[in-house]
Amino acid sequence: MLRPLRILLICLTALLGTSAFAQNPSVKLSLDSAFLLMGRTTPLHLELVAPENPEGHLIIPKDSMCDKVEILKLLKADTTQLGNGRIEVKQDIILQSFDSGVYRMNPIMYVVNNDTFRSNRLVLKVYPVEVDSLETIHDYADVADIDRSFIDYLPDFVVNYGLWILAVIIVLGGGAYAYYLLRNRKNPFAPVAKPVPPYEKAVDELNRLQSEKLCESGREKEFYTRLTDILRIYLQGRFGINAMEMTSTQIRNTINTNEETRLSKENMERVLETADFVKFAKVRPLPDDNIRAFNSAMQFVEDTKPKPEPAEDSAGDAADDNKNDKTQPKNHN
Repeated sequence: MLRPLRILLICLTALLGTSAFAQNPSVKLSLDSAFLLMGRTTPLHLELVAPENPEGHLIIPKDSMCDKVEILKLLKADTTQLGNGRIEVKQDIILQSFDSGVYRMNPIMYVVNNDTFRSNRLVLKVYPVEVDSLETIHDYADVADIDRSFIDYLPDFVVNYGLWILAVIIVLGGGAYAYYLLRNRKNPFAPVAKPVPPYEKAVDELNRLQSEKLCESGREKEFYTRLTDILRIYLQGRFGINAMEMTSTQIRNTINTNEETRLSKENMERVLETADFVKFAKVRPLPDDNIRAFNSAMQFVEDTKPKPEPAEDSAGDAADDNKNDKTQPKNHN
């Protein structure tokens, strides 16, 4: 009776031990081949079977599995539910080595709570690349000449953002031009003013000068300065004489040689002579002298104004011809 009971207890103990061992995590590494050509890559297969536990995590080296075997990249892990609260994790690690030799790789660990489980350690043999010493080794080829365009010499930021840079330049240029116009009180959209003929402009300026009554308020020097400037500007616009850059003597000599101004030169000379006395000799003219100078300036402008062109009354001539035809008697045979 005791012997069968003992055998039963031994079997139960073995089954419980096997079940407990099966619940422990297992980490396994494998290679497709234990041999690798230098410079090539090979996948390292990682397989983890463990109870599902959010606190458990794998510890994989960051750069290399050993001194001469580098980790090129980690592929995405694949997790499968095995049932009974267990999971299976499979992941490939791409290895590469540039040194020939036999290398024993470090294990990968799985840590859960205070327990650490290590994987098996694999051996990888790296073969060197065979080089034929008898084969001719050619040098690098020379740099090839290519056809280049203007855009190839521009900096990269100009090529990439050329349109934006051009738009910014246009906006800044337009803003600067608008600021210039506003500062000088010019409206680019205003209609272009029709130029005023020199004769009309001179007459308007003389009338405005007379209405200000500068001589009556003791400002004779300002009066004669503006009076002569009006005549100088009139000579420039009417006859093309650069009188603003001439002295009084030069103006007298110039108008004396011009057929249109020669007839009224006494009026101009009278204004220039009185103005020189007031501006340079500081002579205080009499009221009659001021009136005489102003009248002489106005007379000079009137004497030299453009003559109106004779209008051809073609319509009137045609009407006269029709009238003559009607008055002539008709010849009846």
